[in-house]
Amino acid sequence: MNKETLQQYSCLLQEYLVNEGMTLQWAIFLNIVVNCIIVFASVFIFDVVFRKFIVEAFKAFSDKTTNTFDDYLAKSNFPRFVAHILPLVVLWNLIPIIFIESPLLTNLLLVAIKVFSVILFVYIFRSILRSTRNFLEESERFKDKPMESYVQVMMIFAWGIGIFWIIQLLTGFSVVSLTTLGAASAVTLLIFKDTILGFVASIQVSVNDIVRIGDWITFSKFGADGYVTEINLATVRVQNWDNTFTTIPTYSLIADSFQNWRGMQESDGRRIKRSIFIKQSSIRFLSAEDVERLKKIQLIKPYLEHRQKDVDKFNKKNEIDKELLINGRNQTNLGVFRYYTDAFLNENSAINKDLFLMVRHLAPTDKGIPIEIFCFSKDKRWVNYEHIQADIFDHLLAAIPYFDLEIFELPTGKDIQALA
Repeated sequence: MNKETLQQYSCLLQEYLVNEGMTLQWAIFLNIVVNCIIVFASVFIFDVVFRKFIVEAFKAFSDKTTNTFDDYLAKSNFPRFVAHILPLVVLWNLIPIIFIESPLLTNLLLVAIKVFSVILFVYIFRSILRSTRNFLEESERFKDKPMESYVQVMMIFAWGIGIFWIIQLLTGFSVVSLTTLGAASAVTLLIFKDTILGFVASIQVSVNDIVRIGDWITFSKFGADGYVTEINLATVRVQNWDNTFTTIPTYSLIADSFQNWRGMQESDGRRIKRSIFIKQSSIRFLSAEDVERLKKIQLIKPYLEHRQKDVDKFNKKNEIDKELLINGRNQTNLGVFRYYTDAFLNENSAINKDLFLMVRHLAPTDKGIPIEIFCFSKDKRWVNYEHIQADIFDHLLAAIPYFDLEIFELPTGKDIQALA
């Protein structure tokens, strides 16, 4: 059916009404109304049928392929949006022919189709972006990257271009002029200030590898302590250990200081750093009888024998008067306990010996002398790590009385009652 034939059919009602005695203006008006109903109803039915055909055909195609990208396209309604293109093309070509008697209506309808086409192409672009994001997140290389941020940035640009294009279509005013771009830039900076900050922060976070999805971070300013579950343009979402969620502005990861535990998770051990406070009045020199008694502890027997020989040799050589223990060289119960702690950690299979291990004194405090244990557990999982740490200190706290040492504790009500 050619153009002239369509025009003839579109004017049949008008000619009939004029022949029946109706004025030309009313005949044209009623002809346009009926043509509108027929054309848009026909295009709507065609759109529904064609869309169903495209969706089913795309689904059948994606089911036969091994690639998952087309599956994500189907889930993001890509076939549905694409299916609108052909009905729009049909409508675009029909309108100037069907409504040739009404140039104003023709122009209005063509502008409406252009506006709808712009919105449609933005939605198609969004579907492709979302499908690409979901597809890349399957890869280990991109799984922990803030893909959502990039998608949001590109969608902002897409909608910005779409809106400027629609304004140009509706008003005929070119948005490409320098003045318009300057005003648009100012408005954009004002409205999307946080978005722009988030975009810059997202790039820095990604390029510098500051945070990944799945990282355990601690951000005291926002009360966040848990795993990063989502990184997008404006916010970072953290699931805390109590299963609550904390939302952090993305640019705060650049502007403020926070703690990322990824280094610990990727290392060969998790640090144990804790002190035991020894009551200072319980520290003393060891007599020969004390040394003999402590030799029964297998972990330190070789050390005590070797160390005591050196002490006795020095004292004998220098004719030290040992009636007082303070004279000459002596071992202390705290020093022997410190060595015992070191030997115990080196014998513990849960401690990584390849990483730093140390037992040291800290400066005396009003709560006693801190003996700090600094080492790394092989198992980095939180629950297992806590068990390892608890087992170590359970043993050391129980071992302290064997060295005639006491743990410092603030007096309780029972202690005060006993004194009274």
